[in-house]
Amino acid sequence: MTKELVIVFVKNIKLGKVKTRLAKTVGNEAAFTVYSALVDITERATSQLNTDKRIYFSDAIVDSKWPLEYKNVQQGKDLGERMKNAIAQGFADGYQNIILIGSDLPTISNDIITHGFDSLKDNEVVFGPAQDGGYYLIGLTKMQHCIFENKPWSTNKLLDLTLEELKSKNIKFGLIETLNDIDTFEDLQSYPDFLKLIS
Repeated sequence: MTKELVIVFVKNIKLGKVKTRLAKTVGNEAAFTVYSALVDITERATSQLNTDKRIYFSDAIVDSKWPLEYKNVQQGKDLGERMKNAIAQGFADGYQNIILIGSDLPTISNDIITHGFDSLKDNEVVFGPAQDGGYYLIGLTKMQHCIFENKPWSTNKLLDLTLEELKSKNIKFGLIETLNDIDTFEDLQSYPDFLKLIS
């Protein structure tokens, strides 16, 4: 067991169930192809890390993905509760620094995740901001329940409101590089390699 833990949230790759906003433009099969590629990128990036990893699937464990890692199914009524439960379990099990990421980032890398852990040396919380106003990475040195409660998930105000709350509670936080995930066709156009997958 290491002191550091990386948690990856993965949606089960099901036709018509992933990247639904993107699918409205490119169709379910193309959205399925894009998300499958994004999960592969996430798996490769995290496999290079010398930390423990836990993979949380949205619906059911997939044995073929992250074959050597701990896997479970997300528990909770919304994204905040699901993240809170997974992170709280990590701290209960003795981890000291925990980072959670999603699985829809074309440019995620082990270096970015390592940067997150480096930021936790000086901060209680770290975020990797997403261009849409949310965040693709969150890291903690101890449980901060307020981050996961009563938040406008999947809106462009999420990170700003979360940071305002942390400031009001004098909780020290850091920010690492901003990345763009793929949610819409406009996002997809920024990544020619992914456009090729569906052309």
